[in-house]
Amino acid sequence: MAERGSAEDRLIARYFKPLATAPGALGLTDDAAVLTPPSGCDLVLTTDGVIAGVHFMPNDPPGLIARKVLRMNLSDLAAKGAKPLGFLLTVALPESIEETWIAAFAKGLGEDAEAYGCPLLGGDTDHTPGPLSATVAAFGTVPQGKMVRRSTAKPGDVVVVTGMIGDAALGLLKQKDNILQKRWQLSVEQSDHLKVRYLLPEPRTALAEAVLQHAAAAMDVSDGLVGDLAKLCHASGVAAEVDVSRVPLSDAAQAALAADPTLIETILTGGDDYEIVLTLAPQRFDAFRAAAQKADVEITDIGRVVAGEGAQFLRNGNALAFAHRSYSHF
Repeated sequence: MAERGSAEDRLIARYFKPLATAPGALGLTDDAAVLTPPSGCDLVLTTDGVIAGVHFMPNDPPGLIARKVLRMNLSDLAAKGAKPLGFLLTVALPESIEETWIAAFAKGLGEDAEAYGCPLLGGDTDHTPGPLSATVAAFGTVPQGKMVRRSTAKPGDVVVVTGMIGDAALGLLKQKDNILQKRWQLSVEQSDHLKVRYLLPEPRTALAEAVLQHAAAAMDVSDGLVGDLAKLCHASGVAAEVDVSRVPLSDAAQAALAADPTLIETILTGGDDYEIVLTLAPQRFDAFRAAAQKADVEITDIGRVVAGEGAQFLRNGNALAFAHRSYSHF
């Protein structure tokens, strides 16, 4: 966020400089930051962003938009077993955006930057004639050579997923059509749960160390469990068999599914879960479960890695077919 003009200068100094607490950020006064990883560690780099009308509704609260884009990247780091180190932010703002919006965005961003120990290091601010967008590039650390990859699953591994699947995708549908709350026979609490899960993911950073210690392979679930597990299998040259009845669903998702059984495809392929899907040797499962309990993160054994190709989702022994196996921008 280098100096380019007095108006931008004042905006950066007022709203973003307080978030740049790392010494290497240089108070956002230079064209770049300096990042020195701890001795014996590799840097883990990831980037993800959001665009109004694509990843969030234009009227979503700005503080939650900021927290979501940071948490999306923290989810990637957690799935690699990485500890957050810092992030860069690029935000493109339409002329119509008011300073109160920027203030709320920066406040939400700062709250999560502090909560997750991931300070702002720099970035860029621009005006845009198009929709508002925000992109984060996050950095984390792992011991040298220890990053958990997609490509190291082995036949015989247990397939495990954290948290609950499908809530965010259902929450997005409900946000677009409020009549669905009645159609799905949701209570107010269930409806609010789906909304929160869509607006604000929960990156599993508390489980990153356990993933590092126990997982054979892992990735975060951002584009849907079906598609993301298939990506992991493809990278590893293996297949997976998942028992759909074991995929963890919240009370709200179960209620929606009971009202409309066709929602199983949305739940399994819709994306925005920001959970972790991982594989591990069976003898490591108990230790991983104990670590998850200590971190207060639910985990579920949903299947097995087998020889072959692809990921099958089985219900009563029959493989489900999906019109779209994964969320895709293209």
